[in-house]
Amino acid sequence: MTAQRVAAVDCGTNSIRLLVADVDPETGDLHELDRRMKIVRLGQDVDRTGRLAPEALERTFAACREYASVVWEFGVPPERVRFVATSASRDADNREEFVRGVVDILGVEPEVITGDQEAEFSFTGATKELSPGDFAPPYLVVDLGGGSTEFVLGAEEVEAARSVDIGCVRLTERHFVEDGAIIATPDRARTEALRADVEAALDEVERAVPLARARTLVGLAGTVTTLGALALELETYDPARTHHTRVSLTQVRDLTTRLVSATHDERAALPAMHEGRVDVISAGALVLLTVMERTGAQEVVVSEHDILDGIAFSCASAGR
Repeated sequence: MTAQRVAAVDCGTNSIRLLVADVDPETGDLHELDRRMKIVRLGQDVDRTGRLAPEALERTFAACREYASVVWEFGVPPERVRFVATSASRDADNREEFVRGVVDILGVEPEVITGDQEAEFSFTGATKELSPGDFAPPYLVVDLGGGSTEFVLGAEEVEAARSVDIGCVRLTERHFVEDGAIIATPDRARTEALRADVEAALDEVERAVPLARARTLVGLAGTVTTLGALALELETYDPARTHHTRVSLTQVRDLTTRLVSATHDERAALPAMHEGRVDVISAGALVLLTVMERTGAQEVVVSEHDILDGIAFSCASAGR
């Protein structure tokens, strides 16, 4: 089978991303043509209101218009475009407004997938290129998103998975907001309450996923890749450098302490820090640290390939 040109869109709680690639489903080869990301904060206030905010929808639709131009420029046939929407749009009462807007702009209906589907795509994207000689299976893939986090265990395929609502945006809004404003430097009581939420979620995860069986922890999404860039002390964000970087537990602990105690401006000034992550990176780092301590992982392998790559593979393998 020859390579197929596909376009994958992953619309999460904090960001919306596009991947245009030529994919060969038989060999597993993926040749990236264009990959981009925008912070749109679609999940703004969803945990509190149960609805997608008008301004969040407009930010998302603006990104969709840009992505539509890219998809058309590369000549991707409509049947090989797949738009996947995750946590925020699953939870929102007005998600039909979101669906109609995406259809009008991109001509494809967003698929509001389940947590299990999200886990499978994340696992495929993150592990398809891992060599067992370099990274010992089974792998525990942790996709730390804005609204939810997926935990997926497996070697060549998914063995167990669970999605829980402990994303960095959701937990920031739940624990680090007072009088409608995000607290730049949360106190110990707030950070401990957040970590207690994560521990409770991990209790739920462990009922479905035997976390202790994992030999390699693979971390996905913006919190993890940003921590990887900070650990490498990069002056500018470089995915070629962060991909498959190993960040130790000690480094994650030190970076978390540094981020939580920093002011908004101090975090914003850090090299490789995307402006859209400044307010939510502390909560995300606390989630990762808690996961590593709970599982006993001494390091996390940073992956730039994730649910987006998994969606792209699914477009080709399904003959879309």
